[in-house]
Amino acid sequence: MTTIELVKEVQRNLLSKLDNQQLAAVGEALQRVMEGRSIIEENPMVRHDDDIDYVELFIAAKRIEGCSERTLSYYERTIHAMLDCIKKGPSRITTEDLRRYLTEYHETRNCSRVTIDNVRRILSSFFSWLEDEDYIIKSPVRRIHKVRTGIAVKDTYSDEMLELMRDTCLNSRDLAVIDLLASTGMRIGELVNLRREDLDFDERECLVMGKGNKERIVYFDARTKIHLSNYLASRSDRCPYLFVSLNEPHDRMTISGLESMLRKLGAKLGIAKVHPHKFRRTLATVAIDKGMPIEQVQCLLGHKKIDTTLRYAMVRQQNVKQAHRKYIG
Repeated sequence: MTTIELVKEVQRNLLSKLDNQQLAAVGEALQRVMEGRSIIEENPMVRHDDDIDYVELFIAAKRIEGCSERTLSYYERTIHAMLDCIKKGPSRITTEDLRRYLTEYHETRNCSRVTIDNVRRILSSFFSWLEDEDYIIKSPVRRIHKVRTGIAVKDTYSDEMLELMRDTCLNSRDLAVIDLLASTGMRIGELVNLRREDLDFDERECLVMGKGNKERIVYFDARTKIHLSNYLASRSDRCPYLFVSLNEPHDRMTISGLESMLRKLGAKLGIAKVHPHKFRRTLATVAIDKGMPIEQVQCLLGHKKIDTTLRYAMVRQQNVKQAHRKYIG
């Protein structure tokens, strides 16, 4: 057994009793004691935080896994904010440091429990990766459990709201956007990245690139087909993307541009919080409401876990009442 193996074995036996900083101190002490003895150290056990950019390595690993640049940017900001506040290297951060940080984060920013749990989840992913890569002995997030959050029942668009939005659209592009979001339930990022060639009008379907660069097929209805055809027929530009800006040079429509368009539409109608993700939730609710199996809704929305699909769908109370009368009363 080499020195490094001996140190690791001792540290493993102390995992449940010591934090990372204490385990590192034990490792350093053991190496000093073993120095010059018959067991020769082959590799340095302790890596100094100043020598390695852990966050950069973590982000690189997540990029290889297929995370979007938007997600990676959020991860990076969240982790750096924690490190800047605690002012310690990752291998020296303790569970109490993180508990104190999350508590202060919640109090100073007055944010929701959902936000706090998102931060906790990102930090857990970061420290678990450090542990898996042997940069630290034990993740300090292990003993910080999921933050309990209430389950909020979120609104969906009614048929009347959708019709009002269609009637209020001032151009064929906006009308096609409303219809495509409503009939496919695709994510906003998937919509703005659609190209003309991704549409199959004969089958009324289109190929989208979802999270993790996973392709899936979504389907649109006959009305959407007509409005998409009218919109494309009105265009004279050569931009390959499906939705472009109304003014020259007709660049690809951005996420912020699409969100702005929907907010203005909602303001005209007096509808609060008109957001693209609400179309997605509406589709899931309507599909389940009409009897589509939850597994098929999961496939349609491109969810990896069915629990995510269940969170999107709101079960209507009237349907619960009717089902109770049908099956029980």
